Amino acid sequence: MSDIVWKPQKNHIKSSNIAEFITYINEKHFSKIDNYDELFEWSINSPSKFWNDVSKFCKIKFSSEPINIIKKNKNFIDTKWFEGASLNFAENLLRFNDDSVAIEYFSEDQTKGAITYKDLNEEVRKCFLYLKSQGVKKGDRVAGFMPNIPQTIIAMLATSSLGAVWSSCSPDFGINGVLDRFEQINPKILFVADGYFYKGKKIDLTSKITEIQSSLSTLEKTICVNSINSKKVRNITYWEDIPVHDGEINFEQVSFSHPLYIMYSSGTTGKPKSIVHSVGGTLIQHLKELVLHCDLKREDKIFYFTTCGWMMWNWLVSSLCVGSTIVLFEGNPFYPTKNYLLHLMDSLEISIFGTSAKYISFLQQNDVIPNQFKFKNLRMILSTGSPLVEENYDFVYNSWKENVQLCSISGGTDIISCFALGNPIKSIIKGRLQSIGLGMNVKSFNDEGKSIIGEKGELVCVDPFPSMPIFFYNDSDNLKYKKTYFDKFPNIWKHGDYISIYEDGSVEIFGRSDTTLNPGGVRIGTAEIYRVIDKFSDIEDSVVIGHKYNDDELIILFVKVSHNFLTDKVVQNIKKQIKNDCSPRHVPHKIIPVNDIPYTINGKKVELAVKNAIEGKDITNIDALSNPESLNYFKEIEININD
Repeated sequence: MSDIVWKPQKNHIKSSNIAEFITYINEKHFSKIDNYDELFEWSINSPSKFWNDVSKFCKIKFSSEPINIIKKNKNFIDTKWFEGASLNFAENLLRFNDDSVAIEYFSEDQTKGAITYKDLNEEVRKCFLYLKSQGVKKGDRVAGFMPNIPQTIIAMLATSSLGAVWSSCSPDFGINGVLDRFEQINPKILFVADGYFYKGKKIDLTSKITEIQSSLSTLEKTICVNSINSKKVRNITYWEDIPVHDGEINFEQVSFSHPLYIMYSSGTTGKPKSIVHSVGGTLIQHLKELVLHCDLKREDKIFYFTTCGWMMWNWLVSSLCVGSTIVLFEGNPFYPTKNYLLHLMDSLEISIFGTSAKYISFLQQNDVIPNQFKFKNLRMILSTGSPLVEENYDFVYNSWKENVQLCSISGGTDIISCFALGNPIKSIIKGRLQSIGLGMNVKSFNDEGKSIIGEKGELVCVDPFPSMPIFFYNDSDNLKYKKTYFDKFPNIWKHGDYISIYEDGSVEIFGRSDTTLNPGGVRIGTAEIYRVIDKFSDIEDSVVIGHKYNDDELIILFVKVSHNFLTDKVVQNIKKQIKNDCSPRHVPHKIIPVNDIPYTINGKKVELAVKNAIEGKDITNIDALSNPESLNYFKEIEININD
């Protein structure tokens, strides 16, 4: 196929973890699996064998072995996983205790350093003993209002060592956004930093910390990392003043389905949902993806540009279980120069570079050329947050590295992992995700609940998987849980994305189905229009919504243009290109210039918030946005259909 942009080399396939796993499977089960597609089919047809073999191959440490791998129930969400198994998440991530580097860290203020696995074990030990002295025990909640720094990882590992539950928010969240989350979970301990640096400016968090402390009635202790030397926070213990206790870590052994993390939905249309993920489900799913799909090995360095409020932080940290070096960056990736992050990662000789489609588009639109750097060891680029468009693939292969494996991945906070992602033994087709994840029985459903191939439909998962939430906080009888994922197809997980699955197993994502456009009864994913708009160099960004009119829906496109000026000629060119590349149904009824486009702090475009602003509806969790002021303009817009 002419659109193939990357093929694995024979030696690459032969040396991959997934090839070793196939050999392991074949020898153990006397099977004859020969390629990824056959492995995938086996993984969904023999789920008990598959997930058990993943746990063995990835060397998950159990203190007691499971007596039953999967026990399905009448209800999808009542499936039991690895019954009888006991383990500790932190114990698995701290299995290495040597002088190899566990964490390299960097921030805008030029703070940098490295922590070995031996040092990491020691720092977690000290934090563990201190938390234990403060009465933290199994099941307690510990919250982090922290930047992406090593102390955040240490605090999380110390928390999970005790069998307690970790939850974190990025420090760029507004105070209401933080409280909307933490007030739901009643944390006992709060970890904070007094500030951070962004675009060269020192951001002081002390007033936010004081307000959080006064608002959380269950809080017993606040521990503060002195990042900007403010020394202004009261009623806290500073990180460097944590008393050192004698003793070793006694890893609390918990069940496979014991709570580990509390994550949060974006909350742009209501109170964020508190999504609870399990110890075992998180660990086994992350290791499956890191080891088999990303081919992560001990000698690798892996980086993901993320905050501690995004699930990619949790995903990245699980790389410690492999013994790799994880790289943390805190700050603006384009400061002090637009190529700063590229320069830094090249100097570190990164193996895996994780980012977002928005970052790649920014490089392309601003003529930042990555191949001015060597990227000697770079073999994989991961991108999530929104679908990569064809032009992004062209940019990466023409201007970054021609033999890199570019993997668009898709999943979410809901599953703390991926439904579709890359793998090292299949080719990459421009504009598509390589494959559905092993063990994830994903289909594309039409409105009648029938599986379709090569057509756009709802992303569903028809069989349970270990990393689905164990429950939502404050959700009696799982009512919110069921409404969120099981409201359309009985007992089948509906994720909320539009997807097309092709005969070759590759996947295309078209955006959220809850923001689907429906002009004349034809379903259109917003990503289809964004894919065309990204071709226009003068358009910096865009957002599209559906506007109800006379029992129909009209497409309204808002664009942020470079020169803040939209000529009739440009409007006609946009409409013509959309018509040619998509269909007449895709053509916007109106194209309106705006000053900015709203995004969540995790970098996701929020069509629903724009739609609600236009319609005069409440936007209840505006602190979930990185640029909430952008919505003010939309609130003032009156759409005159007849203009």
